[in-house]
Amino acid sequence: MKYFTKSKQLSGLVGWLFITFVAAGIGSMASFKAGTFYQQLIRPEWAPPGWIFAPVWTILYLLMGIDAWLVWREHGFRAAPISLSLYIIQLAVNALWTWLFFVWRLGETAFIEIIILWILILCTLIAFWRVRIIYGILLMPYLAWVSFASVLTYIIWKLNPFILI
Repeated sequence: MKYFTKSKQLSGLVGWLFITFVAAGIGSMASFKAGTFYQQLIRPEWAPPGWIFAPVWTILYLLMGIDAWLVWREHGFRAAPISLSLYIIQLAVNALWTWLFFVWRLGETAFIEIIILWILILCTLIAFWRVRIIYGILLMPYLAWVSFASVLTYIIWKLNPFILI
């Protein structure tokens, strides 16, 4: 809602970034020892080095949080409940993937879950797009990265059948 005061807009930005980075933190707790585990896995030659994931995810989470704030700022939660609810749901699903893959080592479940995440991101992107095209566009790098991660998840799971069940 464009009539939000500057302080309300700032607190909204902080709030959406907080929600986004809480989800990131929950996921990163599961990846605390992921680097060592990732290095032990058989990976395709094109798999990125483990160190690249943290900066990529940090940038993506920052863009996502700002994007959710822009949607909220435009309409507020009451006027855009589907868009913002989809956003929150996909954040939770995103955080779960790291636990499934790195902690519980459930390759098949992690692959199924990342496909569900991909669908949720696409639905969120479409919902944000309907608010303003640019808001949908801002989620495209996230969808692209999760598309790549989906393929990588599948291949690593298949290459490591005794480690990732």
